Amino acid sequence: MADLSAFPITKKWPPQNPDVLQLYSFPTPNGVKVSIALEEMNIPYEAHKVTLSDVDVKSPEFLSLNPNNKIPAIIDPNGPDGPPIGLFESGAILIYLAEKSGKLIGKTATERAQIIQWVMFQMGGLGPMLGQLGFFSKFAGSQWEDKRPQQRYIDEAKRLLNVLEQALDGKDWIMGEYSIADIAIAPWLGALEFYGTRDVVGWSDHPNLVAYLDRFLERPAVKVGRVTPARD
Repeated sequence: MADLSAFPITKKWPPQNPDVLQLYSFPTPNGVKVSIALEEMNIPYEAHKVTLSDVDVKSPEFLSLNPNNKIPAIIDPNGPDGPPIGLFESGAILIYLAEKSGKLIGKTATERAQIIQWVMFQMGGLGPMLGQLGFFSKFAGSQWEDKRPQQRYIDEAKRLLNVLEQALDGKDWIMGEYSIADIAIAPWLGALEFYGTRDVVGWSDHPNLVAYLDRFLERPAVKVGRVTPARD
């Protein structure tokens, strides 16, 4: 049985089976990337619910694994060099899992590089911009009288959606076959409905994206991963 006692997070969220990968997450667009990937790759794992409240993400135990106090994070008891490894940042975890499993990262070095570029597109652009759009549309920022910040993120969201709309022209998936790039991107597109911003960004004017998200949401692994760990 794997010894994970070197990871203080296991004191707050004890593993039931320390021999499988431990996922610390919550079903947000970033969080479900990893649970979906684990389901798609058939990697055995145990999910621990880490709420977004300070009592969890700012607890000493969670900060010991992710000093940036954001979900998701993982512990893999079977690290690439033998000992267990802990990782945070959803994009880094996606790449790690794809390389570990040999799945969803392309068949050649060229495909791998192209897939990773789209993961970085999501990490550096799509996710942060749509997240800010949500803040200024649904959450506290929506109450600000100055609407220039909101308009900035509306405009940037539209631009990014157009990039994706063009990239998906004549294709089912963002880069060749289904990959971690799609697992990174699609949950954030789904967040537009949660934020109530589909109309303001002209979602229905992007037929390639509408069909793309529908395809993604119909995948059995996606249906499971989107609700793992359970909110309740």
